This record gives sequence, C-alpha cells and structure tokens, in this order.
Amino acid sequence: MNVHATPKIKGYGISVERLNGRIAIYRDDTLLAESHDAKVMYETRLPPAIYVPRKDVCVDLSDETELQTFCPFKGTASYHDILLPGEQLANSVWAYEDALPESKAIQGHIGFMPAAYTNVDLGENQLREPDDGNISGPLIDWLMRGASVVDTPEAFTKALAEKMLDHGIAIQRLSILAWSLHPLIAGKHYIWEKGEDEISTFAPTYEIYDHPAFTNSPLRHVSNGLGGVRQRLNSDNPHNSFPIMEDLRAKGATDYVAMPLPFSDGRTNVLTLTCDHPDGFTTENLGLVFECSSVIARYYEVFMQRENAQALLETYVGKRTGARVLGGDIRRGDGDDIDAAIMFCDLRNSTSLEEQLGRSAYITLLNEFFETVSGIIHENGGEVLKFIGDAVLAVFPAGDDAATARTNAQRTAIEIVERLAELRTSDNDHHCDCSIGVAFGRVTYGNVGSRERLDFTVIGQAANIAARLGEFGKSVNHRIVVSEDIEPACKHAVPLGDVKLHNVSRPVTSYALRTSADAVLDA
Repeated sequence: MNVHATPKIKGYGISVERLNGRIAIYRDDTLLAESHDAKVMYETRLPPAIYVPRKDVCVDLSDETELQTFCPFKGTASYHDILLPGEQLANSVWAYEDALPESKAIQGHIGFMPAAYTNVDLGENQLREPDDGNISGPLIDWLMRGASVVDTPEAFTKALAEKMLDHGIAIQRLSILAWSLHPLIAGKHYIWEKGEDEISTFAPTYEIYDHPAFTNSPLRHVSNGLGGVRQRLNSDNPHNSFPIMEDLRAKGATDYVAMPLPFSDGRTNVLTLTCDHPDGFTTENLGLVFECSSVIARYYEVFMQRENAQALLETYVGKRTGARVLGGDIRRGDGDDIDAAIMFCDLRNSTSLEEQLGRSAYITLLNEFFETVSGIIHENGGEVLKFIGDAVLAVFPAGDDAATARTNAQRTAIEIVERLAELRTSDNDHHCDCSIGVAFGRVTYGNVGSRERLDFTVIGQAANIAARLGEFGKSVNHRIVVSEDIEPACKHAVPLGDVKLHNVSRPVTSYALRTSADAVLDA
C-alpha cells in the first residue's frame, strides 16, 4: 500500500554564515568587490544573498539614494548607486547600517542587486539549495480560505488578530492604518487589543498630518516611505524611541514592529504589532506576518476601495444617488419615476459679487453658500443632486408620504433664507442672499447622458417649474416662490396667481412664502 508522506512544515527562517577564502563579484570585466571576509544570508523563499564588508567594495558608490526598504528582522535598508566610468547603476547595492539583533552579522556590509553583477567567483565555497518546506497553519489557512467571506474591515481586523494568536504569534495589540480618498477623512485606523471585545476605529481628519501624536510616531515614519520600525521594549534605553513606546511598555509590551502595507496604487499604509512575550517576537512568527503582508494589504485595499467609492459617490452625487449607483444603476436609462418635491436655490447677484470680491474671495463665498444650503437640505431629509453654477438642485422624495416631502421642502426653503439673513447680520463681509423655487410632481430619477458620460439627475416638469419659479421670484422681489402643489404645506403663503413661466406651456398657480427675516431683509 502506498502511503503519501506528510509535507514537512517549516517556519520562516534566517541565518548568516561565513564564507571561506576569497570571493569576488564582477560586472563583465569590472571587479565590483573582492573579500576574504564575506558572508551569505539564507532566508526563507529568497535566494542566498552575499554580503561583503564595505571596505572590500572596489568601485565608487553614490551617497544614499531616496529608496529605503524594510525587513522586520534585518531593519531598514538604504541604497546606493554604483558609479562606473560612463555608467551609473541606480539603487544597485544596499546596506543595513543599523541592523536588528537577528541580523547584526551583516551590519556595515554591502549586498549587490542581481542586475548589478554578471558573475560571482565563490572560490572553494558552495551555496546550499533552499530548503523552505511548506509554511502553513491557522493564519495562512484562513487567509487562503476563510478571510474572503469577512465583509467589514473591523471584522477582518479582529479575525486577523485571533488567527495570529492561534498561530502562536504573541501579539498584545494589532493596528492597521489605511489612507482613504475622502474630502474630510484622511483615513481609517483600526486597533485590536487583547482582552477587548470590540475593535477601536478612528477616522482622523487631515489635521492629523500636523498633530504631534502623528508627526512623532512610527505611523508617520512608515507612511512617508522611510522604511519600517522594529524596537525591543524591554531594554532600558531603546534606540530611536517614539513617545508611544513608553505607553506600550507601561502596558507590558516587550517588542514592537511597524511595517509598510503597500497598496497597488502606490500608497503606503501601516501594519503594527505589539508583543507581550518576554522574549519578544520570534523570527519565524514575524517572518510569517511579513510574508503575508502583501495578501493582508489586498484585503484592506478592497475594503478601502469600497469605502472610497461610496465616499466619492456621496461627495459628488449625494448619499441616495451614490447608493443607487453602487447598487447597479449605472447604465443610461436606469432610473425610476417618483413623486418628489424639487428645490432650486440660486445665489443672488452672483455676477456682480464675483466682480466686486475677486475670484478667490468669490469662490470662498460660494463654498460657504453651498455648505449652508446643503446642510439645511440634509437636516430636513432632502438630498443635493448637484451644484449648477451658483445654484443648488435638491430633491425630497415622497415615497408613501407626499405631505412630509412637501413640508420638508418648504421648511428647508424658509430655514435657508433665515440662516443666510443671520449670517449677513452677524458678518458685514457675508453677502449671501438667495432665490428659491419649489415644485412637486412626478419626475424620472436616474441616469441620462451619452454613452461615455452619465449624469444621475431628475427629469420632469416639476424640476423645470422649480427653476423657473426661482427666477420669477427675483423679478417680483420674493425669495421663495412655490407651486400650488407645495402650498398646502405652507402656513403663510401669499397668492401670486397664475404665473406665466419661460418655456412652461401653461401658467402655474404660485405662492410666495414670507419668512421671519423678510421684514429685516426688505428694510
């Protein structure tokens, strides 16, 4: 009977050995290095790497370049160009000037990139063939089979930490910092701590870049492409300490690592691990995490791309519309016929304001106007569909409650007028005034446009009437004019009769809404 042998499972390994006698490294006929004190590093799933003392390099090297890479058990590598007559080999050698304890034997030595040399004379030495075996276990098994069903970054972070513990990695704390594309939020910071049931999630604003807690932290160091950080926390005077290290040591941490978590778009995010084992992280455990880091990064990249897509869609097309686009309404003609109150809010005297204030100040004013109007619309259950020049188009879907949609729209109009009046009264430099038209009716809410460029909007007579009523209000000195479909929701409506509107075939019975601010505004 044939019995299949069980594959040998080995942990991540790294070792450094002396080479005997003379070794020489050549690029064609040019001797790059010659040494009687060379070493070779054997590392899991990497080809053997030969290191020679810096003094044995036979060619000129440039100053350190901007490139840096990080290994959690070798440290941060700096790079140099090889300077040859008529040729400069970019980033062709590296060195660990401050190697971590596991790799102190190569500190101050130079390694050569494979493309830099054409031949290595090993003399009497013979390099071993790799014997990596198969690295597996709870962490890798989960990443390969189970992680794909986790639907949130918080749940993924919790499961990731638990699988590391199952794998025998003595983590006390794990955190992920992932940068995002959001107009207000710089990124997300997920933190797992042993003994805590919930993941702590932070969404720092862009002010984080100037905050002392970030500027003097390993997170900034790694994010800026300066390599990673590995620091033992059970020594009295740890080298290159960051303030957070004292806090972690006070909680019983013995070892800390912050490593790059690169996304495919080039952004550098950060994975940090804190150990509570008396001896710190083992090479096998830390090497396993480092090998898995690219896979872990892809999971977080998917989570962040999903959040980024939602945030960007909400930013540019609104929350409800963004949800519909993400839900699959992405083709021209996709949409629904709905009953809704439509509001068109226009900034008054915008042309003269731009001339008076200048472009920069006018844009600031326009942003303030949009922010004020949009905030009130959202507070009353509406959604900004778009900014059209200096105007805001908003929709209040009726659903099964048309009366509420009408009430929300007219309340929004009144609050906008009154809020802008307050701003003008409190600030002499605030010049915002508005003209608002509101109508109710059946509209198509969906995609229109060309094959290559779509616009999610509302199409229908109610949208046209709302825009025309706002224009009409300017001519009769009323800031809010509504159609008779809105009037039942209004407490104090001034009849304007049947109004002939531009490009609207039939006169529209209309009303003006007076606000508590009108007496002051018209004085």
